[in-house]
Amino acid sequence: MDNIEPGGSISLLHFPEPILECILKLLSPKELVGMTEVCTCLRDRCRSDPLWEVHIKQKWGGVIGDVAFKEWQWHITTTKEKQINQLDEQINQKGSLGSFNGIWPMLYLRSYVEDCSHLNSSLSNSFMMSLYFSLENGKFWFPAQVYRGVFVRDALVRYDSKSDNFQARQQSGGWHIMGNNIQWDNLRAPPVDSPACVRYVCDCLQELKPGDHIEIQRRFRRETPYDWCYAVIGHLESCNENENFCSCHHSDTLILEFKQYSEGSSMRRIKLHRNGEQYEEASRCYGGIRKLQSEEEIQRWEKHFPLRQTPVYITLQAGFNNMFG
Repeated sequence: MDNIEPGGSISLLHFPEPILECILKLLSPKELVGMTEVCTCLRDRCRSDPLWEVHIKQKWGGVIGDVAFKEWQWHITTTKEKQINQLDEQINQKGSLGSFNGIWPMLYLRSYVEDCSHLNSSLSNSFMMSLYFSLENGKFWFPAQVYRGVFVRDALVRYDSKSDNFQARQQSGGWHIMGNNIQWDNLRAPPVDSPACVRYVCDCLQELKPGDHIEIQRRFRRETPYDWCYAVIGHLESCNENENFCSCHHSDTLILEFKQYSEGSSMRRIKLHRNGEQYEEASRCYGGIRKLQSEEEIQRWEKHFPLRQTPVYITLQAGFNNMFG
């Protein structure tokens, strides 16, 4: 600042680096875009990943996770390769780009860009900025999970800026619309990178004990994807539930209590082998278990389906019957 002549004009670039960085961090996405048109130096600074990562976390942090970032990296890399090689095999006439894997029923679509033509050579070098606007404009269908009553379902979702809600597609014999006005509170980032059609490999079985809150994969037909359901580890029938004498955590059998179902319901309480064997019966199949690590996760489940002793089984079973045919 000392080298500025009295009465001379002051540019942002005259500010010390730490001050300039603080100023840029205070700008909105729209203001950052405007600054990219001032000069080459500010263009590069205002497109930098650290600046846009802040805006990604502020707006999208609760609904996108590592899976979405990996998928976006795939799209960026694929676009760059096609620009270099001038190949168009995977880009259709509309410029869409998606990654498919496997065959039905093991087919899963990890993400989808409806129009990747905006990912030109300059913007593709701005990873976070291009991701932000692809999310904002609803061009990027990204993997997320949707709360649906007593379960969470894997889906592809995209943002609708007009309604400030989301549209979701689900996998069920094909890709179908799950909903058009899904609110932010009904979405979460996938906590594990495990496709819905694959059984999750648990790493917490041996440490589970009564009172632990968990999520478990469940499906009602072998050919359908897994959903995630909320449960609490319970005591064995032989246990007196006295903390000083309880030995349930040493047993090879795990008791899962789905307290969202009424007492007496066949879905209220099940037994699983702690060695990780899959539990199956005629009406449903259980997969991997994930232990909930925070009170926030538990409260979010309770918010969407509070723990209570109400006779909801008949209503829920009817819903599943309608859903799966």
